[in-house]
Amino acid sequence: MRTKTLLLTAIVGALGFTAAQAQVYSVNAVGYVNKSIPSGFSIVANPLNNGDNKVSTVFGANPGPLTVYRFGDAGFSISSYDTDFEEWSSDDVINPGEGFFVNNGGDASTVTFVGEVPQGALSNSLPAGFSIRSSQVPQAGKLQTDLGFPVDEAVTVYQFGANGYSISSFDADFEEWDSEPTVGVAEGFWVLRQSATNWTREFSTSAE
Repeated sequence: MRTKTLLLTAIVGALGFTAAQAQVYSVNAVGYVNKSIPSGFSIVANPLNNGDNKVSTVFGANPGPLTVYRFGDAGFSISSYDTDFEEWSSDDVINPGEGFFVNNGGDASTVTFVGEVPQGALSNSLPAGFSIRSSQVPQAGKLQTDLGFPVDEAVTVYQFGANGYSISSFDADFEEWDSEPTVGVAEGFWVLRQSATNWTREFSTSAE
């Protein structure tokens, strides 16, 4: 499958995989992702499982003046890193498949995510209404074609960048995107749906 080949090129082949300012290097299912974090706001995602996946674990020691905004049923929860006391104000869990805002209060920097590639039967919940999501594996590509995003109904995807939001919509009647979105490694995005569903994938880094 093309989706598997895209990731195996980086993970198994130990080659650089570059997309949307992210780089993946690994020799097996354990590796790391270098993600550029611009100054100001961006939507980021944790692309690898790293123990408890808490903010303090995912971002590592001394990440700089970062604030993480995780969106859920009750709105945003906020975790800020205090560079003077070298600690987080709270320690939310940010699992692969979620997206979250990061406000970088300093200069552009690079965060290194470390951990294991999620494998097996993967399921990422897509609730009704708005949510912030990402690919559960460190793979870039077209959202539906390469990453298996479900298009069982009309859906709108909002990607945030330096020039604001770009919007992509799937028309359920004509069964087509106005422009199918391409997402990068460790990139989060807003999803708007009318009903809840799951984004499921069967994934393995082992060649078949």
